[in-house]
Amino acid sequence: MNIDRMEFMAWMERIMERFDILGERLNQAQTNCNALDGEVLLDSQDLFRMLKVSNRSLQRYRSSGRLPYYTISGKLYYKLSDVHHFMRESFSVPMARTKTTADK
Repeated sequence: MNIDRMEFMAWMERIMERFDILGERLNQAQTNCNALDGEVLLDSQDLFRMLKVSNRSLQRYRSSGRLPYYTISGKLYYKLSDVHHFMRESFSVPMARTKTTADK
């Protein structure tokens, strides 16, 4: 199958135009992200990936009051600053290991 140069260049130009359109849509999606009072909002799916926890664990954090959440149109959202605060409070420094008689 032979494709002449002009036809190839036309196809490549159309492909590049599509890439430009996709790039613009991605930029719009990033700027139109969910926000409340100028703060980024994350949904449950974002937290599953960020914290690597199950749905049940996330529910337990909400129920205990450790992780504040907001309900907008029946969907749960979390402020990014609240998530960072939750992560800082949940972080524990590992205890220093002491030498035992078996280690000597």
